[in-house]
Amino acid sequence: MAARTNNAHQGAGDTFDYIVIGAGTAGCLMANRLSADPNNRVLLIEAGGRDNYHWIHVPVGYLYCINNPRTDWLYKTEPDAGLNGRSLIYPRGKTLGGCSSINGMIYMRGQARDYDHWAQVVDDPAWSWQSCLADFMRHESHYRMDDGGDADEAHRRFHGKEGEWRVEKQRLKWPVLDDFARAAVEAGIPRTDDFNRGDNEGVAYFDVNQRAGWRWNTSKAFLRPALKRANLTLWHTSQVNALCFEQGESAPRCTGVELKRQGRLEQVSASREVVLCAGAVGSPALLQRSGIGARAHLEELGIEVVKELPGVGENLQDHLQIRSVYRVSNAKTLNAIASTLLGKAGIGWEYLTKRTGPMSMAPSQLGAFTRSSSDYAHPNIQYHVQPLSLEAFGQPLHPYPAITASVCNLNPTSRGTVRIKSRDPAVPPSIRPNYLSTEEDRRVAADSLRVTRRIAAQPAFARYEPEEVKPGAQYQSDEELARLAGDIGTTIFHPVGTTRMGKAEDPMAVVDARLRVLGVAGLRVADAGIMPTITSGNTNSPTLMIAEKAAKWILDAASSH
Repeated sequence: MAARTNNAHQGAGDTFDYIVIGAGTAGCLMANRLSADPNNRVLLIEAGGRDNYHWIHVPVGYLYCINNPRTDWLYKTEPDAGLNGRSLIYPRGKTLGGCSSINGMIYMRGQARDYDHWAQVVDDPAWSWQSCLADFMRHESHYRMDDGGDADEAHRRFHGKEGEWRVEKQRLKWPVLDDFARAAVEAGIPRTDDFNRGDNEGVAYFDVNQRAGWRWNTSKAFLRPALKRANLTLWHTSQVNALCFEQGESAPRCTGVELKRQGRLEQVSASREVVLCAGAVGSPALLQRSGIGARAHLEELGIEVVKELPGVGENLQDHLQIRSVYRVSNAKTLNAIASTLLGKAGIGWEYLTKRTGPMSMAPSQLGAFTRSSSDYAHPNIQYHVQPLSLEAFGQPLHPYPAITASVCNLNPTSRGTVRIKSRDPAVPPSIRPNYLSTEEDRRVAADSLRVTRRIAAQPAFARYEPEEVKPGAQYQSDEELARLAGDIGTTIFHPVGTTRMGKAEDPMAVVDARLRVLGVAGLRVADAGIMPTITSGNTNSPTLMIAEKAAKWILDAASSH
């Protein structure tokens, strides 16, 4: 079971102890942790280029990184029935730092129940909230914990100080969002000063992964310091075509990778492990190209089956944000400020001189977690509220003052797929999220739009005379609201679950509780794909926690031999 091609050259004429595939959110931390021992020879392979594009580092630059071939894989979903036949752009980072270089920078862990559920799924307390909390804190540097910070005892119990992953307070506020928060309180949503203690119910401005007004991606946090070590090698602009295998006594063993680097095919070997950190789209696609997946799918593409694991590429979950737009009066919004050359110049000057203002802002500033109805014992919907509005990403802002109150179902029951269409890595995979494909998800969508209306109707927001532009106040029934949700819904870029962990007897599990690929030696997956169920919030920092945990297990396994 060697690599498919016979004309590949041995990369670097050497064998590494570990090969990490993907220098994104998980891969940068993984490479840092594995190379901390100078005896470990670590190779990190990234298909994208360096993160030296200036718009990566200016927070508002996500506008110029998403759907840009320099920094984004430019994936699109297949036409989706739940979205009334629409396709969506499906951004994935194509640069050092991966999605942490193009995302919304929101620091969010989810809810304790997410991780306690994972622990039950795999029957392993290592995935419980209390265990995962230690991994979150290990790499965290929270602004409240700074010398002179305002951390109280609760903050000290839940946040780290000495880690690499910087968390800061946002550097701007908007009166219209302050009043939306007051309206949310009037609607029964409590205020909070911390979304990350295990129960994120409440309303507040999001904390963000920034440092002094600049984006803080995982390349800066974990990779750049580690590259000073002689035992860590980085190959960027290098596309891994497939994994290489040899037949062991009882199971195939992953021995390395075949990749295209500097215009030619090479093979490079790993004496201990290969670790996939290519994300919830990239990792299942690579497994499928390498002969690990559903037999019928692989044989249809003429790929030799190395290990039949039908769960590869299944179980795709994502957060669909339903973007309600309210036209407002008597309010400062970005629509108006950015509509003139003078306004744009002022925005630029403020950022240049103070690192504050709209250029320092995350895509969403205000957050809220609550229940779509009394049927739920926990917050099951999340708001991302923005002082702006537009028809769709990449289109101009509306010519009138408005806000967008996006709401998503935190725990969707719809499931989708990621499946390669060719063994050629240059051909994008087929991505089918299957949004709103269950009755529960359609009901939550309709109910969440009603929650948005209830907030907007509160006295604290009355002075803005809010007018519902989308979906439109004339639509009232469950059926109408679910259909309109399909028209105005879009991804929040949180794909997970496509290489999910589970017990060995689970026919759809891909990795075990220690993230080892089932039935294959020397191979793990450590990225958002391993989540059995999506976390109740933004997924970037949970992915770092997964990599933190996996790195520890990999090092423990090496020391036990």
